[in-house]
Amino acid sequence: MYWILFIGTVVLSMAVSALFNSRMKKYSSVMLPNGMTGADIARKMLRDNGIEDVQVSTVGGMLTDHYNPLNKTVNLSNGVFNGHSVAAAAIAAHECGHAVQHAAAYAPLKMRSALVPVVNFSSKYVTWLLLGGMLLLKTFPQLLLAGIVLFAATTLFSFITLPVEINASKRALVWLRAEGVTDNTLQPMAESALRSAAYTYVVAALTSLATLIYYIMIFTSRRN
Repeated sequence: MYWILFIGTVVLSMAVSALFNSRMKKYSSVMLPNGMTGADIARKMLRDNGIEDVQVSTVGGMLTDHYNPLNKTVNLSNGVFNGHSVAAAAIAAHECGHAVQHAAAYAPLKMRSALVPVVNFSSKYVTWLLLGGMLLLKTFPQLLLAGIVLFAATTLFSFITLPVEINASKRALVWLRAEGVTDNTLQPMAESALRSAAYTYVVAALTSLATLIYYIMIFTSRRN
């Protein structure tokens, strides 16, 4: 059963990744008629929401865009920061959606932020605990159980991320339409771009859950 889940999530992940990359490439070639860059859009969305203490900056790489709640920065990749496309607008507005969530004390975002230290700790040790736990399951089962608990925290983090990302996209799309950045032709494109991005988070959460189930099955089956 696990291998069916695992192979299924791998295939789904590849399909969703291909869909996302295809849509980003497609909508990156569709320019906004108003000529605004991703940076322009980000700054305007922040101002329109009364947020004055968040800076918009560039970050290297592709699709590395993110909001950092610790130093209150919207970090946009060069292609988004300087881009004039529908894709750049959608991504920039989405990241600002996280800033709006932060300012509004959006509960799922607060929960995800609270889990960050746990996930960071887990990433350092969970692999070794799981490997060691499987090797020593019959003599020291507590080791695998500790690994499962840490991995469960990362799985929980993945699922809490879903409403955070979906809500940020919803805020972005509402703002883009309300401010006339997108019209009846461009709005569906922005929606499609952000929807394909959301799919990647859904698949990541399902993959994490499938892996967690696998380790739980090992723990329970070898114990019996």
